[in-house]
Amino acid sequence: MTQCKIAIVLYFVFAAIPLSAFSHNLPLSVNHALKQMGIPPSAVSIYVHEIGAAQPLLAINADTAMNPASVMKLVTTFAGLELLGPAYTWKTELYANGVLNGDVLQGDLIIRGYGDPRLNLENFWLLTRRLRQTGLREITGDLVLDNSYFDTLDLDQAAFDGKPHRAYNIIPEALLVNYRTLALRLIPQAESKGVRIVVDPLPESLDLSNNLKLIGGKCDDWHDTLGADIRPAMKGTGRASIVFNGAYSVNCGEKTLLLSLHDSPTYTFSLFKQLWAEQGGVFRGKVRTGIAPEGMLPLETHQSPTLAEVVRDINKFSNNISARQLYLALGMATARITRPADGVTRGATIRNTANLAKSNAAIRQWLASRHLHFPELIIENGSGLSRNERISASHLGQLLLSAFQSPVMPEFLSSLPITAVDGTMKTRLNDTAVAGQAHIKTGSLEGVRTMAGYMLDKSGRRVIIVFLVNHPKSGGAQLAMDALLEWIYDRP
Repeated sequence: MTQCKIAIVLYFVFAAIPLSAFSHNLPLSVNHALKQMGIPPSAVSIYVHEIGAAQPLLAINADTAMNPASVMKLVTTFAGLELLGPAYTWKTELYANGVLNGDVLQGDLIIRGYGDPRLNLENFWLLTRRLRQTGLREITGDLVLDNSYFDTLDLDQAAFDGKPHRAYNIIPEALLVNYRTLALRLIPQAESKGVRIVVDPLPESLDLSNNLKLIGGKCDDWHDTLGADIRPAMKGTGRASIVFNGAYSVNCGEKTLLLSLHDSPTYTFSLFKQLWAEQGGVFRGKVRTGIAPEGMLPLETHQSPTLAEVVRDINKFSNNISARQLYLALGMATARITRPADGVTRGATIRNTANLAKSNAAIRQWLASRHLHFPELIIENGSGLSRNERISASHLGQLLLSAFQSPVMPEFLSSLPITAVDGTMKTRLNDTAVAGQAHIKTGSLEGVRTMAGYMLDKSGRRVIIVFLVNHPKSGGAQLAMDALLEWIYDRP
């Protein structure tokens, strides 16, 4: 057989083999970066597909189920935009459970939540202001918090990594005020060689001791150098304490440490009293949990920002709390209240509540409606903050292809971080041709580093990119990921 015929035969033989079987199809720059960091090809899954092309450009281990970390938020946010709509908002209702006598409520104020992921400090202030504008000035009864819309009581805030005080571990709640967090701003004071700490909001139930020393040197792992002894509030006392005995580098500049140290009733009550007093209001009661009576008309209703705005926050800054709140909302998009076979409701009124099982079913039903079949998909809470969640690079790529053809594509695409511009990609690929050319969602956990999104290459072609790494040395995978982005941008 001539060399020409051999070449032709080999061409058709190799063409018949799936592209994913060729680990050496990795671009040389990517392969070199992986070798440099000690990451084997078997720990890598890549899917690259030009929009409009029949076949992917690259598919390396693309059918392997991998932990996607925060890239799983792409599934949650795309589903949210399609199932709920970009203009969807969450409501928070306030009820006067008592007698309104002029500007005095002789009774309880009830706040009922429906899962608003953006009931932050500013919006909770706005809620109290709107309440004051109704003419109400004094409340003689209690503050009653109604969290009954979410069924999440069995979730453990310490389950992921044993750090329940870290803000990213906060459990979803129907009435989640300001993510139940304290923001501690660390401000270097060069003159005094100390560090000023500003806590916002500052609750009455926090004891803070600041013994930080300002030092020189690099700003590496600044969280670990603080020497923080953090003790969340114990039930019964309501008091939390933080003692800083470590050091802080002047080169860190100003940083913010987010902590969750109080249970929801304690935190919400403290913040409400502060904001209500600022509005000139008087409050005489205590706080307790309860359920708003059926049929009562709300005194005031607060509407959240739109889902399009919330999705930008979720994807640009990888907001785990908002992603989990949104994930629970998905289950209510199609959920129905189950009633007895005879249609008669006995005893207490049946309330439809959100839970993880309903959300899981809603996601799978939605995928099926789009003819997307992901048998390997494991979605636990929709945020990617999980050791169990799984999806393949090829199916994540198919999801991105589908999203590009969706009516909500503009909102979805604009929610992703832009290389060298904003979000989690703000400091990536600066001073390269890729700067500003790609919308990329990133993800990272211990042993996991991922990215997925869209890029315009130098010829104006839109390309979908998925890069998943599951390996103990995945922390060094960014070099390979950046190399892939540059290779795709510069390809002929």
